[in-house]
Amino acid sequence: MRLLANIKSAKKRISVIKNKTLVNKSRKTELKNLIKRFELLVSESKTDEAREVLKVIDKKLKKAEQRNLFHKNKVARKMSRLTHKLNKAV
Repeated sequence: MRLLANIKSAKKRISVIKNKTLVNKSRKTELKNLIKRFELLVSESKTDEAREVLKVIDKKLKKAEQRNLFHKNKVARKMSRLTHKLNKAV
């Protein structure tokens, strides 16, 4: 369905939102891929590499939290669970 905005500012907001949605979607996808990679490394008992990936995940999750992509509690919960998986594998 296509929105038919009459006001110029409303038309601009539609295009801005569309662009921001694409950017947010790509950021979320990147995080999901990193998490999958981390879990694969943990399952293969490559803890040193997994630890490095976990640092990158932590940095990106906190950046996503600052950009209001995720709630702070969700970020804390995700990091806690991933860290627990790593510690359990060691």
